[in-house]
Amino acid sequence: MLEDGKIFIGASRNPDDSINKGEYLDLKFGNRHGLVTGATGTGKTVTLQVLAEGFARAGVPVFAADIKGDLSGISAKGEPKDFLTKRAEQIGFTDYEFEQFPVIFWDLFGEKGHRVRTTVAEMGPLLLARLMDASEPQEGVINIAFKIADKAGLPLLDLKDFTALLNYMGENASELSSQFGLISKASVGSIQRALLVLEQQGAEHFFGEPALKISDIMRTSNNGYGQISVLAADKLMMNPRLYATFLLWLLSELFEELPEVGDPDKPKLVFFFDEAHLLFNDAPKVLTERVEQVVRLIRSKGVGVYFVTQNPLDVPETVLAQLGNRLQHALRAYSPREQKAVKTAADTFRPNPAFDCATVITTLGTGEALVSTLEAKGAPSIVERTLIRPPSGRVGPVSDAERQQIMDRSPVLGVYDEDVDRESAFEMLTARAKKAADSDAAKRAQEEVPAPQEGSTTSGWTLPGFGGGDDDKAQPRGRSGYQRETVVEAAMKSVARTVATQVGRALVRGILGSLKR
Repeated sequence: MLEDGKIFIGASRNPDDSINKGEYLDLKFGNRHGLVTGATGTGKTVTLQVLAEGFARAGVPVFAADIKGDLSGISAKGEPKDFLTKRAEQIGFTDYEFEQFPVIFWDLFGEKGHRVRTTVAEMGPLLLARLMDASEPQEGVINIAFKIADKAGLPLLDLKDFTALLNYMGENASELSSQFGLISKASVGSIQRALLVLEQQGAEHFFGEPALKISDIMRTSNNGYGQISVLAADKLMMNPRLYATFLLWLLSELFEELPEVGDPDKPKLVFFFDEAHLLFNDAPKVLTERVEQVVRLIRSKGVGVYFVTQNPLDVPETVLAQLGNRLQHALRAYSPREQKAVKTAADTFRPNPAFDCATVITTLGTGEALVSTLEAKGAPSIVERTLIRPPSGRVGPVSDAERQQIMDRSPVLGVYDEDVDRESAFEMLTARAKKAADSDAAKRAQEEVPAPQEGSTTSGWTLPGFGGGDDDKAQPRGRSGYQRETVVEAAMKSVARTVATQVGRALVRGILGSLKR
């Protein structure tokens, strides 16, 4: 049943249930993207595992999210079970063998895999605004913040860097607005509150260094198999917006960093986006357009993107049109929307005169799917009712001990497990404010201005109720206001000098607004 240069998906059958022929995904069309859909419990996860195993055997690295934890079993050798051996016999799969695959476990929280991070600068203003569900005015302020950071040479690495920059912008809103456009203190405050919510949801684990290197998810093992990167997403799914934004960021990084390769004999990387509807739920039109553009153009970089979701209507038509390889599991048609989904799915296939797609979709069994892949000159094959082959890896999750053993042998062991906190915007802005305050104090001393009462000075970076509040009240209002204004003026001059030393510094942003390394 196996053929070189192709991934064996399963065997199609005739209307009388006899076996027809083997169904394959041609590797040279693996970068033409794909779609795996079906209702809960119809076998989508096993199909994803079968495809991932097939690409890995061919030496293609794979990145996939593990929503329920079941996909982790791909790292362990499969075990003979009745339903697996029965399916192999049913489709005439005489070459069926069990094996384990090389896996790297990843986890944004560092609990079930190696830490995955990126910097705020690499995330970019568009995705950061999406992550915070920012309004249009707030998105404008976020864009201005990135512009100021670029011009002033302020590295934005983690959330505290971005918070410090927002504080600076709020204190200098009037002066900065004349240079960059309106900076509303209300919008700044709303963004700061949104950042607090993100921190409570665990987003601070995602921002920082060392940032993930794309090369580490594009590895091959010693036996020539492609490494399968499995992202633990069970906890991440508690914050669906963070999950979708992270995977979209990763897709944009791949687009930016990989060179053009045209149509290779096999993909350079295959990316599985499980629960794909989360990417498009409540997404602004501009973001959907950018996703469509990336999906369309990343093919020439040798990357295949496979969306996995319950309903084909979850994916916008403009994106759906880019997905050449289709595997449709059973759908239920109890509601008008579900009936529309069945019709949409049926209409996307190249018809088979032997059966009616819309009727068959509602009667497919578990582990059975309508399959149509690209063949010949890239034309879709006639849809076939297909029994999906059994996977070679374990069906079901690995234990915590097994997971830890795999992590202890990981090729990226020790690379991402410890945080690195180098000097960035937070430290630089704090140091500048302190320097400006010290300079102002020295100037006033030279002018023989009476020194303020002990403990009443402020660096300009205190928060109400966290130091400086009671002392400020003890000073005359005019003196307190004069002191703060002088600190601000000195800080602005310091920023201006930094900008002057970096004239000509060019920062190129990628298609989704992320910072090009």
